[in-house]
Amino acid sequence: MTLANATPVLRVFDASKAHEFYVEFLGFAIDWRYRRQPDLPAYTQISRDACVLHLTEHHGDCTPGSAIRITVDDIESLKGELGAKSYRYARPSLAETDWQTQEMLVTDPFGNRLTFAAPAKHGDQ
Repeated sequence: MTLANATPVLRVFDASKAHEFYVEFLGFAIDWRYRRQPDLPAYTQISRDACVLHLTEHHGDCTPGSAIRITVDDIESLKGELGAKSYRYARPSLAETDWQTQEMLVTDPFGNRLTFAAPAKHGDQ
């Protein structure tokens, strides 16, 4: 028996704002979207590389303001990519932690916190 990857489910309130943040700013792709009827909430899967997230407009699926951690192999490149975009609601910066990681916190328009993390680089390595 083995466990597979977990897929975080994040609460969003507006599909167009979620698209602007996750697709246009963070660079995720929409894999699929399910909406039973045009006037009902949507449930969407997005991905970027091996990172898969589910976004839900359904009020009972999860709690707004969640926090997730996403491992990145080159966090400085990601910071540069995001910094080059003109997304008016976020200007992420890197921080080195006491537990030997470099981290970049980005908060979506719905209060969900995404921490991108990579092992800290040291000059002697």
